Amino acid sequence: MRLFVSIDLPDDLADEVRAVQEEFAGASGLDFTDPEQAHVTLKFLGDVTAGKTSRVKNALRRAVEQAGVGPFEASYEGLGVFPSMGYINVVWLGVSEGSEQMTRLHEAVEREVTRLGFDPEDHDFTPHVTLARMNHAGGKELVQENVEELEPTVGTAEVTEIRLTESVLTDEGPEYSTVEAFELG
Repeated sequence: MRLFVSIDLPDDLADEVRAVQEEFAGASGLDFTDPEQAHVTLKFLGDVTAGKTSRVKNALRRAVEQAGVGPFEASYEGLGVFPSMGYINVVWLGVSEGSEQMTRLHEAVEREVTRLGFDPEDHDFTPHVTLARMNHAGGKELVQENVEELEPTVGTAEVTEIRLTESVLTDEGPEYSTVEAFELG
């Protein structure tokens, strides 16, 4: 199974995520994510054998307990790109309120899953929701302009759990399903 650990945005924010994506509609080279599946990835695990999945679940239970984070409010707003404005791979929506809690959860998940043999991250964690991936630089100038000038506010939602999520790659894009949810606090 192809797995990752996520904080999912509630369905009622999907239209607002879609509205932000529409600001980039004229930028060629962008492949937009499904707003109905909007999430913050705390840790991408990749292909995990069925036998190792139960160990991952136990690690996530420990991580939630160790992070000491109870339910919290998260505000989704602002834009950014990875890795840089000069070379754009990902266009993202930021997290303002709640980013500290998400970072603590990420750090605890990272600690626990690396003990199981998963590779540690090779970059700093930035809580974000991926809006689009850039396949070629045709629309780079519009993306740069929008990221510098727009300051969208998508909304605020209560975060009560993290999820172990399965990603199945299809011709229409990835389809996500929850393997297990882990309640906070």
